[in-house]
Order: sequence, then C-alpha cells, then structure tokens
Amino acid sequence: MWTLPALPEIGLDSLVMSDGPIGVRGVHWSADDPSIALPSPTALAATWDPELAHQTGQLLAQEARRKGVHVLLAPTVNLQRSPRGGRHFEAYSEDPYLTGEIGSGYVRGVQSGGVGTTVKHFVANDAETDRFTVDNRVPERALRELYLAPFEAIVKQAKPWGIMTAYNAVNGLTMTENAALVNGILRDEWGFDGFNVSDWMAARDTVGAIEGGLDIAMPGPMTVYGPALAEAVRDGHVDESTVDEAVRRVLRLAARVGALDGAEPAVTAPPAPVDGEALAREIAHRSFVLVRNEQGILPLAGTRKVALIGAAARDARVLGGGSATVFPRRVVSPLDGLTAALGEGSVAYARGAEPSEELGVAKAGFELRAVCRDAEGRVLGEAPLADGAIQWFGGGFPDGVTYAELSRVEIKGTFTPRVDGAHRFGTRGLGTLRLTVDGRELFDGEQRMPVDGDPFEAFLGAPTERGTVELKAGAPIEVSLDVTPPKIEGMPIEAVALSLSHAEPRRDADEMIAEAVRIAREAEVAVVLVATTDRVESEGFDRRDLHLPGRQDDLVRAVAAANPRTVVVVNSGSPVELPWREDVAAVLLSWFPGQEGGAALADVLTGAQEPGGRLPTTWGALADAPVTEVTPDAEGRLTYSEGVFIGYRAWDKAGATPSYPFGHGLGYTDWTYESLQVTGEEATVRIRNTGARVGRETVQLYLAPPADGSVERPARALAAFGCVTADAGESVEVRIPLPRRAFEIWDESAAAWAYQKGTYTLEAGRSLADRRLSATIEA
Repeated sequence: MWTLPALPEIGLDSLVMSDGPIGVRGVHWSADDPSIALPSPTALAATWDPELAHQTGQLLAQEARRKGVHVLLAPTVNLQRSPRGGRHFEAYSEDPYLTGEIGSGYVRGVQSGGVGTTVKHFVANDAETDRFTVDNRVPERALRELYLAPFEAIVKQAKPWGIMTAYNAVNGLTMTENAALVNGILRDEWGFDGFNVSDWMAARDTVGAIEGGLDIAMPGPMTVYGPALAEAVRDGHVDESTVDEAVRRVLRLAARVGALDGAEPAVTAPPAPVDGEALAREIAHRSFVLVRNEQGILPLAGTRKVALIGAAARDARVLGGGSATVFPRRVVSPLDGLTAALGEGSVAYARGAEPSEELGVAKAGFELRAVCRDAEGRVLGEAPLADGAIQWFGGGFPDGVTYAELSRVEIKGTFTPRVDGAHRFGTRGLGTLRLTVDGRELFDGEQRMPVDGDPFEAFLGAPTERGTVELKAGAPIEVSLDVTPPKIEGMPIEAVALSLSHAEPRRDADEMIAEAVRIAREAEVAVVLVATTDRVESEGFDRRDLHLPGRQDDLVRAVAAANPRTVVVVNSGSPVELPWREDVAAVLLSWFPGQEGGAALADVLTGAQEPGGRLPTTWGALADAPVTEVTPDAEGRLTYSEGVFIGYRAWDKAGATPSYPFGHGLGYTDWTYESLQVTGEEATVRIRNTGARVGRETVQLYLAPPADGSVERPARALAAFGCVTADAGESVEVRIPLPRRAFEIWDESAAAWAYQKGTYTLEAGRSLADRRLSATIEA
C-alpha cells in the first residue's frame, strides 16, 4: 500500500511513502506509533510565512526519518476554487501566488531533511464530487495563471523530488495519462526532474500511463504496471526506452533519499532537531485570524471568570478527515488549555449544542485494543487503538497479522463515561458483528453491502446505532466489538475497515442552550467554540452548504443575547457562514489547530501571544459566492466557466462584499502605513507600530493592471507580501521583491507568457479591502 519492493541485487532498498500533510502517519493507520499533528494547511497558509512553512517541513522530515519514511505524500497545492470544496482544509489558499510561496517553503523544509515530497494533486483536483471520473474543462489561460501556477512556482523555486498526478481528467484526458501536461509542461518546460506517482488507484491503463509520464502506479502489488507493462513492451506497444526513463527517475529518487547503494544521498547531515510540540503551538497561534474585536475585548486581560461553551471545546477537533489523519500522542483541548492558563475554578463549561446527532467513533473515555485471530481463534497479533476505528488498507496490519490468515478482529477494552445516562453505541463496517457493552449484547448479526450502494460508504460512511446502555459517570465498563470481516472479491487492495461508535446520552437541545446561557450570564466573558464535523469537512465529498451543523447558530445568538461580552471561536478548516457575526464582541478563526490547539488558543485569548493570521481565502455567504458549482454535468464534465475569476478576483468582479475579505486579520496592536516606494523590481514599505505592545504585521501588495481594457483581468491581484515584527512605537521598513509574473498574462493565441506594458497601480495594505498606500509603476 505504501512501499515499493526492495531489489537487493542492485542495492535498492524498499522505498516507503506516507500520507501527510500535517504529520507523518507511517505505514500503519493506528496509534502504534504516534505522530506530531500540526495545524491544517489552511492554518499554515494563514500565517503568510514561508519560513515557518520551511520549519514545518523540517519537523516533518524529522518525523519521517524517525518512522523510516522516504517520501511524504504532500503538500496539497490545489486551489480553493469554490467554498463548497470538502477537502479545502488540506489546501492552502484561493490565491496561486500565496499557495506557491507557502508550498515552496514547505517543500524546501522537508527535502532539507533528506525526505522527498510529492506536490499534489497535479492538476485541477479542486473538488471531491466524482473526483475519480470528473473531466475538468479548464480554459488554457485559467489553467496557466491559476491552477498550474503554484506547481510551477514550487518546481522552479524548491525543486521537489516528486509530483502526484490526480484522479480527474483535464480537458478530456485523465491526469495519469496526460503527456501534454506531465511530459510537456511539467518536465520539458519547467525542468522538473523528479518522479511522478499516481494518486492511489488513479492509474487505469498501462500504455496510457507510461506514455503519459507516470513512473509509479500506487498502490501495489496489483497495478497497471508490473507484468502488464513488461507484456506491453514485448508486444511492441511501449518502447523499452520509455520504461528506462521511468526507471531512471525512480532510481534518482532512491539515490536522493539514501535508498540506493553506491549513491550519496542528497542530504548527508539533516538539520538540527525540532521540538514538535513547541512548533505545533507556534504555528497555531500564528495562524489564528482575529476577524472581529469590538472595543478591544481581546485579549482577556485580568479576566478571571470565563464561560467556555461548545462541544469542540472539550472534544477538540484538531484535524480534518480522510488521508490527512494522523494519531498524536496527546491533544490539548480548549478546555484544558484555558483552564491551565486561568487556573482551576476560573472556567465554567457547558456543551451548549451538539454539532451532530450521528454517532462518532468511540474516543473520549475509551481504552481500546485490536485483537486479530485466525479461523481457529488463535491470536495472530494485537495493537493499541487511538479510538474505535480500524482502517487497515493494503497492509498496515499489526505485527504478525496477514490478510490471508486474518479471520476475526475484536475491538475490546474499557469505557469510563463522563456523564450519567443512556449512552448510545453502534457499528460501522461490513461482516458478521457482535457488539457487547457492560455484559449486554446489543447486536449479533450480519451487516451486508447495500445492493446499489458505494462500497466505500459501507466502510467509511455513517455508523448504525445498535442500542443504548444506562451508565454511571466515572464507573468503567467493558466493551467489545467482535467482527468477521468479508473478503470481497475483486477489490484492488486488501482492506479491513470497521468502527466501534458511541455518543453520549441525548439531551434536550433547548435545555442545553439554556444551560449555556445560564453560565454565560454569570461570567465576565463567554467564549463559544463552534465547529464543523468530519461529516462536513473531509476527503471524499463536497459540502452542500456552508452552515454550521446542528443548532450552533442558535447557541451563539442565545449566549450573545445573555452576555454582550461574547467571543466566538470558529473551529473549521475552511469558510463557514457566520450569520450572527455582527452580534458578538469578537470572532476568532482557529482552523483545525493541531494537537496543541487548546494551548495556543489560551495563549491568544489571554494575550500571551498575538493572533498572527491573515485570511488565505475569502469568507462569505454561499448565496453571494461567485463560484459554487462542483458537480459535473451528465457527461461527467465540469466546466470552469469563470475563467481566471475565482476567490477574491471573482468577488471583486461581481461587486459583492464578503463577510471578511482575503488578507483580513486583526492583531493586538495598531499600524500606520507611512510610505511606499518602488525602485526597479522592489517595493519598500515603511510602517509604524502605533500600539502599546510588540506586534507582527503582514504587509500585502496588490497590483491593479492598466485600464486599457484590451484583456479582461482581475481588478487587482496579490503581487507579493512580507512580514515584519516591531516594538511599540517602532518604525520599520519592509523590502519586498516584485515578481515579473505579476505583470504577465498567458496569451492563448501565442501559447506563451506575455508581459503587459502600461501604467499599473501598486497598493500596500493590511488586506484586499484595507489598502493604505499606492504608487504607480510604468511597465
């Protein structure tokens, strides 16, 4: 699933790959070997700091080497074309320049540690709906100026060792066979010399893939290569020299990562060790975006009585769902972090609202193990579980366990409830199942594949509730889910996926909100933490809407009415609608903040750290969003009819005002923009910290094109940016190079970049909507 076979006779070790991008899971989808869990890629992009992205990469290389991993399957640099994209938490931004800069820092950091990257998903894999089959019809100019641009920047600036081609087709040809884009643009035009690996199960045709520039078809061992490729060469359908080129690129990768005898690796002395927990905490507070702060309610200086409200305040949502999943050694929840910062007795907690009535994977209060047995009941192996989910795909089984011998899997252990009442239990997965809780058998039967259903939905979809058991808080009980999983014929990989599911006793929704209102009235400040769930933001599907799930909007309105000093923390990976945003004192976006998110949140709320983030994407109501279509037509085609107008470019063109504009973010100090000068290919911006504390500012430069109307262009686009720190009262200069590409467009008739002469306006400011200074440039 994750490895290439060794060839000892030529000195080639097995090459090991692992999912990222927020951590290094390794080859086992389990808690056996915990991983550092960093904030989501949208959070990293919100720092607007390529150097911090470089440090992130160095840490991940350190983690990869610790786990014996040679190649990290990251970063994701697809653009956030529509706010409905379900996997946008794993991508950086709606802007190609910001994406390219953050991605370049990340790639340089990982590879400085001697570990390869695979920049993905090449290209236009910008939504999840029908992602295996969709044919994205992208105009050539949009393809060049938007969707290819981050890949081009990273290839030229960071020289990645790998690229991953996507499931989708672009303009009629699937990406694993798209020779024009892979061999023509990526390799010949940009000079990419690394390897090309397919997304998992994306390669469909032997001849098409090898001729299209695909070097590695994953996962193995049953792929379109191997014997099928050898036969294609013998039959004369593929030149042996074409295979030689692919082999050479795989050997070059092996040499670079130190897996080929006789070849010196690209990095012989890795960087100094990085403190993973400290860096995770720094990235988090540097990424938090304060979008509203009326009357300076934040930071909470001197506050000693806080009401903390929200399901995710106690049960932290630190990462998005899907292949980005890792298993951290520890997670600091917002409740843990704020209690540690303010002291016991200073924080009153209420759940307030349930984001979902659906059962979740058994987690809080559970201590679980997986026990694997053969057909005679003999134990083959055991492994600890981070939660109630088992996801073993194409290997990754506990030591001593093989798919061929495996007959039964038992998830067993203890559960210590946090509250009294009728706890709900359930299952997810196929096969013969027996669920026992506290000596009670809740289910003993077979769960079959739906006749017309998606097999992956049976493995990974909604759980089935099997029954309730009355339990007492603090009293541990035994739980067991015994499963005989099916061996499904024709599956391309060996897979075992099942879950023990749980939910706390149902409570009346109005009573929960009333409880939250009660503690809010008694507090100096109310902090409400609202969140999405992994059924809202995850790999594999797009979002129907941008609403917060459950009655969280009602909760915020009720708490704000009870306490005007209400701060709302939004725990989501990408935009959600905030209909109450003008009714609360402050709104802080925390993204998916990683394992140290609760500690970082306490740092920011109390003022120990400044919220350093700026929006990498536009936030607004879905009804106002200019680009929303992610579903292909009846022929499987999705037309990018908006051309080069996505994100803030499209909002500008539509004349619509979003909730919060691209680049927006407040800190805990004030800034005056004093001067802007342009000399040659560099802009110099002088700013002054006019506040009372040290602060960090992200100076953003937007370029407005000549008003000749000869070519339709965005009203303005991000040209460059720079970050600077200054003490209270200090004046500092920021020197920012202006890239030539900011003055170019793709000329479709000439099939080339064209430098556009004329009078440009360069604007410096704090966001797209807060531009403070301007200068003209004669190009």
